[in-house]
Amino acid sequence: MAGLSTALRPPPASTSLNYRFIGLYSFILLSLALLAFFPRPPDQITHFPYTTQDPPVITTLPRPFPSSPKPPSFPYYRDWKFDFGSDLNPKICITSTTSAGLDEILPWIFYHKVIGITNFFLFVEGKAVSPGAYSVLKSVPGVRLIPRTKDLEVQQANSRIWNETWLKPFFYKPCNYELFVKQTLNMESGIVMAREAGMDWIIHLDTDELMYPAGSQGYSVPKLLSDVPEDVDTVVFPNYESAVERDDIKEPFSEVTMFKKNIDHLPQETYSSYYHEASHSNPNYFLTYGNGKSAARIQDHLRPNGAHRWHNYMKIPREIEFEEAVVLHYTYTKFSDLTARRNRCGCKLTREDIERCFMLDFDRYAFMIASTGTEEQMLKWYREHVVWTDRGVNLKLLSEGVFTRIHTPMVIIQSLKESGVFSSAIASAQESAISDDKLLTSSGTGSAKRSGGVENEIVSESTMNYTITPPLL
Repeated sequence: MAGLSTALRPPPASTSLNYRFIGLYSFILLSLALLAFFPRPPDQITHFPYTTQDPPVITTLPRPFPSSPKPPSFPYYRDWKFDFGSDLNPKICITSTTSAGLDEILPWIFYHKVIGITNFFLFVEGKAVSPGAYSVLKSVPGVRLIPRTKDLEVQQANSRIWNETWLKPFFYKPCNYELFVKQTLNMESGIVMAREAGMDWIIHLDTDELMYPAGSQGYSVPKLLSDVPEDVDTVVFPNYESAVERDDIKEPFSEVTMFKKNIDHLPQETYSSYYHEASHSNPNYFLTYGNGKSAARIQDHLRPNGAHRWHNYMKIPREIEFEEAVVLHYTYTKFSDLTARRNRCGCKLTREDIERCFMLDFDRYAFMIASTGTEEQMLKWYREHVVWTDRGVNLKLLSEGVFTRIHTPMVIIQSLKESGVFSSAIASAQESAISDDKLLTSSGTGSAKRSGGVENEIVSESTMNYTITPPLL
């Protein structure tokens, strides 16, 4: 009974007071918690002053193209109007020899305009001289087209280059050797045009290559070259080679993001350790060339030294190599490239003839499979030697630094396309052609005159001479 009476005995006054204090404290906490669930009146919201028409920007996510017409990340963006040529310093031009179509050349031009290239000297043939492509390219500001006319062939037949020993091993050979000589002759003509246009630097680039000015402020080629010491004559951009992950690529510039690094950008130990996997069962580390491309200051006695370098007739130029900026080479990125290269070269299927046509082992193997294999066999070979389908291998080579991911060109070109830059250029050229036609018709000259407008400036594809003709000895 004593235990029972103790349990039922009322608590002392001090204990009762403690219970009241705890109850009051609990009530306050509960009240505060309930208040937190009730919205405050609009006039009390002071930390996020926005309306439904002006939503907040999530600043934690990157935005590659801000809404401002002059974003700091791409100083030559300017609402895609590209009217900045007069205020760029130094002035840089690209010269190229191309037979590509408009779908490849137009993105190539405007991408390079975004990163600060102002002038383009394009030696065009093949698809590039078709009436539609030619008129559009000609209408782009800063682009000069040089078709392969009889006059150009006569001019180049008298070039000093034919008397130079450094190019002699490439003379009188077909296909790739012929192209190499043609590119060199066109580079020589490009130097003259660059001087006349007041250019400071010249770069030779193919239309399957993109400049990648990594390490420069604002992703800018002019900024990159403005930092080069004044006593440097030429600068080498090492090349990275595309590593496609699918066999159905249609637009390489917009779909390819994985690249194999140049060996100059790899530690020797890494290169040696992963050479076998990186070569992908091919004869060499790269499918095609591995010596990069170079930019040269416009100066007296400048000359080409093949398609990849520049030299000087009067001195040995001082040359440096960039440690970050590179050229991205999109080679064999489409399955159709196999047959395209085969069709471009009329070589016999003999060892001697194939070696005379192609400089590189991989080009020779590609030509042989494209000339002898069925569509199924060609696709199988392409997947085994060009396409990187093993994700495990890809991740390993990426983690070891042999491969790298580069997205910036893709983002720029996709944004150019979505902004209507390419379609606007095509529409503008078409409108200009219609206006010219109306003007000629009203003046009584008729549409027959217009039919010779663009086309009369070039040798037609059916009559064009694709053979480099040296001077008579």
